Amino acid sequence: MEILPGAGVPLVRVGDQRAEVESRIGGPVHDRSSKNVYDTAPMLIVHYASDDRVELVEIGYSGSGGEEVVFDGVQLTYRFLDEVVSDLAAKGYTSTPSDIGFTFHAGFSVWSMGSLWARDLDPEADEEDERSIVEGVSVAPYLYWDEG
Repeated sequence: MEILPGAGVPLVRVGDQRAEVESRIGGPVHDRSSKNVYDTAPMLIVHYASDDRVELVEIGYSGSGGEEVVFDGVQLTYRFLDEVVSDLAAKGYTSTPSDIGFTFHAGFSVWSMGSLWARDLDPEADEEDERSIVEGVSVAPYLYWDEG
């Protein structure tokens, strides 16, 4: 699934009304009021503001041959975090580190919650390998993260 930095994904865009989103992709499988999970491939988690407009779109990794998240020809999810950041930097995209990943000035972040380990991608990795794997991507205007 291709992301649209600062805007979302083709199915769900920042600023869309909840009713618009659900008319396109159906109702959520988990409804948590302001944060809903939708059964798409890959899975979408949509954060809504108090006026029911989309403010953030998160996309999880699929793994095991499923559809992954991409941007500008770079696979973002289910890859080592350092490789993703390096590939994007080589294309001129700048970022700032966060406690769980990197936030790109273009309007998205890549992150890891630490639920995967290096051996999931590299069978040769030893148990001490601490490389993080990108488990998800969040998309919103950069100011979403920079508001301080």
